[in-house]
Amino acid sequence: MHSERHYLRFLFEPDSVALIGASERPHSIGAAILSNMLGSGYEGRLFCVNPGHTRVMDQICHASVEHLPQRVDLAVICTAAARIPRLMESCGKAGIRGVIITSAGFREAGAEGAVLEQKIIATARRFGIRVMGPNCLGLIRPWAGVNLTFARGRVLQGNIGLISQSGALCTAILDWATPNKVGFSTVISLGTEADIHLGEALDYLVSDHRTEHIFLYVEGIRNARRFMSALRAAARTKPVMLIKAGRHPAGERAVLSHTGALVGDDDVFDAAIRRSGVVRLRTVGHLYAAASALFSHFRPHGNRLAIITNGGGPGAMAADHAADIGVPLAHLSAKTLSQLDKVLPAMWPGSNPVDILGDAGPGHFTQALSICLSDSGVDGVLVILTPQAMTDPTRTARLLIEQAAHAHKPVFTCWMGEDQVREARKLFQTAGIPSFRLPEPAVDMFAHISSYYRNQQLLLQVPASLESNHEPPHVESARLVIETALRERRRQLDDMEAKALLAAFHIPIAQTLIAHSADEAVQLAATIGMPAALRLSSFDPTLRAAGGVKRLNLHSANAVRQAYDEILEEASRRWPLASLRGVAIEPMVRKPRGRELMAGVFRDNIFGPTVYIGLGGTEAESRRDRVVALPPLNGFLTRDMLRRDPIARHLGHYRNQPPVDLPALEAILLRVSEMACELPWIQQIEINPLLADERDAVAVRVRIEVAPLPTSIGRYDHMAIHPYPSHLVACFQTQDGIAVQLRPIRPEDAELEQEFVQGLSVEARYFRFMNTIRELSPVQLARLTQIDYDREMAFLATTERDGREHELGVARYATNPDGESCEFAIVLADEWQGKGIAWRMMQVLIDTARRRGLRYMTGEFLAENSRMLAFVNALGFSISTHPEDPGIKRGVLTL
Repeated sequence: MHSERHYLRFLFEPDSVALIGASERPHSIGAAILSNMLGSGYEGRLFCVNPGHTRVMDQICHASVEHLPQRVDLAVICTAAARIPRLMESCGKAGIRGVIITSAGFREAGAEGAVLEQKIIATARRFGIRVMGPNCLGLIRPWAGVNLTFARGRVLQGNIGLISQSGALCTAILDWATPNKVGFSTVISLGTEADIHLGEALDYLVSDHRTEHIFLYVEGIRNARRFMSALRAAARTKPVMLIKAGRHPAGERAVLSHTGALVGDDDVFDAAIRRSGVVRLRTVGHLYAAASALFSHFRPHGNRLAIITNGGGPGAMAADHAADIGVPLAHLSAKTLSQLDKVLPAMWPGSNPVDILGDAGPGHFTQALSICLSDSGVDGVLVILTPQAMTDPTRTARLLIEQAAHAHKPVFTCWMGEDQVREARKLFQTAGIPSFRLPEPAVDMFAHISSYYRNQQLLLQVPASLESNHEPPHVESARLVIETALRERRRQLDDMEAKALLAAFHIPIAQTLIAHSADEAVQLAATIGMPAALRLSSFDPTLRAAGGVKRLNLHSANAVRQAYDEILEEASRRWPLASLRGVAIEPMVRKPRGRELMAGVFRDNIFGPTVYIGLGGTEAESRRDRVVALPPLNGFLTRDMLRRDPIARHLGHYRNQPPVDLPALEAILLRVSEMACELPWIQQIEINPLLADERDAVAVRVRIEVAPLPTSIGRYDHMAIHPYPSHLVACFQTQDGIAVQLRPIRPEDAELEQEFVQGLSVEARYFRFMNTIRELSPVQLARLTQIDYDREMAFLATTERDGREHELGVARYATNPDGESCEFAIVLADEWQGKGIAWRMMQVLIDTARRRGLRYMTGEFLAENSRMLAFVNALGFSISTHPEDPGIKRGVLTL
């Protein structure tokens, strides 16, 4: 809570390193790593370990890590895989806390390698060693002189953090970066992630003040909850760009053979990335362009693009590509157009793109740029130059560089051609201005970086599992239906059960009744109303998948009776051994101007429950025509789903039909999301068709599959994103009758939290933060208010004052890396102390940690904070002096 030191600091910032397998043998990994370390200016202690040598590259070489003169932070093992179990044992006995294994031959090599990997990790856990790899390139920290990789070449120091699940891609990026003057704060190659995984490495880069931007290369995810949590935490404070392999079946097979990691559906991964506030890049070329731009402090705060060009064709190409990828061209204001009229030739088109015509000189470029930058509706400017007879590419570049240096909006360029623009491109590179050969990659780069800021709106959404502004669902009734089916060893609900679940969550349905005789069918059809539809109802999934047997548009009792007999006769002929439930009777839902849609939930291999909506009826099998999102959802997120293609174009004016009732569809998606959150047994919901027109939307048919739960599963453990825990909101009255609400913190509480900290007394701030902080930085505010409810919890105590919410105090805990303990902190405004509020806050916090399965709660307090020490002692904490600082007391509570 108070320390900025990350728990993996010993691995990523080692003060001492042992290289096991150090060698002088040409082209060996041990020789390459040792050479890199000796040439990087590492100022810590470096020890060579190899029993076959006494000296390596003029360095003393030790026979074993157990013979080193001191305990080291980190060991790097680059020997044959078969030797590593014994070496891990030696590292454990030597007290080494971190190990990097570059060697291959483990899980990715087959069953025998997997057994070897399990043995290594078992040893590591026995000694408390953290392992990076195996089969990884290693680690680079240029600012610390750490280059524990076998990559060739010099790595520049910079502010970009790179994490990759492919060592080969790392080497390619590093080889590109140096000549392009792009530097790194950290480069991490994870390998097969037997222990330290992508989420933990991301956590470290979030805490690293030297890292301002993060790039990820991802092939597969092992822990979706940890990955999403770390990704969202990173994107709250730093731009995160990501490339993922395995978008198609061939790539997926390659990933599986390379790392053994699962990939999952690509559109689900896309939805997860959008929800995390992260920008997905499609190619390594996109990564190079974005890295160059970010390294040169390219910072658009919106995505409205102005294009200045001396050629109509390139300007049109740029505008077309912007439209293709959803980048809006800025609408230039009347003032801007008037100013451009005064400085540009009379024939200029008078719109964006700003075509300054082929005979434009350097002055036309600079004047147009200055005017466009001053327009509040412009977020960035692309300047395109083609070398024509009147053009001076180099002088124009010099003037633009001078102009861009004082601009508050990003400027980037596209100098097309080669010989005549070569010098200008070098000038742009030296000045740190992104420059491209073609318009389309330039627009791509702007789209990727500007979308980071747009995606922050999705990141800030923290929906509850249940929407509070509409009628609550009958969750217990729905659970009872599912439990009954599972007791009968059924995984598929019948028609009535499935619609009962939808009805319990207030999703409009076409009522279904089951008839067991022709007479009953006639009675039920009369009750529902003619015309009616009859379908075979069966527990047999084969029949349902085949479409069963049905009769539609039945207008009379005789037609219903005849249809009932025909359905049973056909079923007995086609499926003589099938288990029949009866015949389902439904009204014929007529929506002449309706759209046939399909909506529901499916389970992704990686991210679990996923909500989707797409085309129904005969188009239902195409994944290309669906939009997906990870639950929980709220109104903002459902509207975002319905605004996205391919579904959006089918919901508006379509084939002379009016737009559908979007609020009705939003409500259904919200309810489906609630089902995914509150009914963890659900494996699949398929509402097809979901008929929607301009008046409403109704679920006509639904299929629901369920499965038993593991014995020990938390309320929302089945989800990749933990919902806002609204069930933890509580109210009470203080001893003097003041109403106080205790609730989990939300992202929108940032202003409330800042006002609270600013209003604390100097002493309260000092005791809470152990320094003289006056207010929270934007990064601190994001960390404290945009939390992961799975790994941490923060409760605000608030009351109403002058018609607005007023914060009285906050208590929070964060789970430690051991997964068994957490550290807590609490602060209460001076004027609200002594009213029992802090005691109530701590009881709720302790109870929440206990229910999460944590075993210990710890805290650190200044020794002079006698009031706090007495308070935690009364709560049952054991107090002791901190082993590294006598001015700090440490408390431990067994939960």
